[in-house]
Amino acid sequence: SYFFVEFSVANRILSVSLFADSIDFLEDAAVNILIFLAFGWSLKARANLGYLFSTLLLIPGIAVLWSAFQKFQNPVTPESFTLGITGLGALVINLSCALLLAKFRKETESLVKAAYFSARNDALANVAIIGASIISLFWVSAWPDLIVGLGILLLNLDSAKEVLQAARKEKSLS
Repeated sequence: SYFFVEFSVANRILSVSLFADSIDFLEDAAVNILIFLAFGWSLKARANLGYLFSTLLLIPGIAVLWSAFQKFQNPVTPESFTLGITGLGALVINLSCALLLAKFRKETESLVKAAYFSARNDALANVAIIGASIISLFWVSAWPDLIVGLGILLLNLDSAKEVLQAARKEKSLS
């Protein structure tokens, strides 16, 4: 899994954004396995699982907060080329998933929303990671990486809110 690639690179170059994205790969795997298992479940059971998914979407955000705290303690600029190439590899993977799931983005079911938002957020985060690597070529600073990491946090918070709203709606219908 690309988690291992991103996680090891993030630790080697001290990147908040890659660390957050690597943790997000684990969250995606959990979400996709649970979605696959839940297809035959009742609406009420799937709605309850939607509550769990909204919580799972927060895990990368928690990782970002911890990494950001550490980055403030040690404001090292990640190596730009490695950051960009690793982000590009993740983008190829995540964009493929997002394109496959795009036809489901208007679905109201919380499980489908969770899968789509997860893939969409990952692709957007990877574009931002690549952008941070380009900016870091010209401005040697920890800030671009830190800002992208915090942006990943905001994306995941928004998606968690949307999935939670869909789960509540499903729960009221069941």
